[in-house]
Amino acid sequence: MFAHNKRLQYTVRVAECNPALANLMLEQFGGPQGELAAAMRYFTQALAEDDPGRKDMLLDIATEELSHLEVIGTIVGMLNKGAKGKLAEGAEEQAQAFRELQGAGNDSHVTQVLYGGGPALTNSGGQLWTAGYIDSIGEPTADLRSNIAAEARAKIIYERLINLTADPGVRDALGFLMTREISHQQSFEKALYAIQPNFPPGKLPGKPEFANVYVNTSQGEGDMRGPWNSDENFQFLSDREKFLAMDGGSGMPEVSLDKQQQATLMQMAKRTRSDPSSNPETGADLGSGTGPQGTRH
Repeated sequence: MFAHNKRLQYTVRVAECNPALANLMLEQFGGPQGELAAAMRYFTQALAEDDPGRKDMLLDIATEELSHLEVIGTIVGMLNKGAKGKLAEGAEEQAQAFRELQGAGNDSHVTQVLYGGGPALTNSGGQLWTAGYIDSIGEPTADLRSNIAAEARAKIIYERLINLTADPGVRDALGFLMTREISHQQSFEKALYAIQPNFPPGKLPGKPEFANVYVNTSQGEGDMRGPWNSDENFQFLSDREKFLAMDGGSGMPEVSLDKQQQATLMQMAKRTRSDPSSNPETGADLGSGTGPQGTRH
């Protein structure tokens, strides 16, 4: 169960209203890297988790992400306070109000006009939040890696938002939220490495003859070697013939059909066969004023 405490996890102080910044803040409210997505990702993982330690961790972090959602939503609401009153009460001439609301990052007026100054479950461009942001697959070693990457992406968004405002209170709150992403990354990574073995993800091993092969499929200027494709770590293949039909077969698709299937397939192929000797007149030919032989009619 959940019980709400009216005190925020971190004190929010906003020095001045800024509707444009409020719209950009929605990226961490209803965006793909935002706090709602994080809370739902970890909460649903926790419900399916069988390991008691990981389950507890996921529930703790999921619940904290909901508190972060509350902090971001509060910032959005406070940044919109001035615009909310002006829009609701018609305190200014329409043109002047529009000029004040319009600005960088605020072209869509998502929070002001559509939602009356409150936070909306959208990203900063107005795209509705979707459960498609959640990519959990139910395998702990895969999900933990995804969680680490999700926290890293969220940290980057917070860094970018911090760089967009000089408001000390907003910067301070965003800095706290950014720092909590670092803490969560550490927890997820510790949990990942507490599982041994943890690579490759899942139960089945890879085919050993292909597991440590690097295929140099993009060749030309810019080719580089490093630990990601070094001879020490990988068998490096640059000869195109060697990475075609790597199983040793023909490299051509093969399917087994019974006699009835084969007869039906042959019948269809015969019915839909193209005549390579034909040169039919097309609509494009008629529209261009020329026939199939390139002569004008």
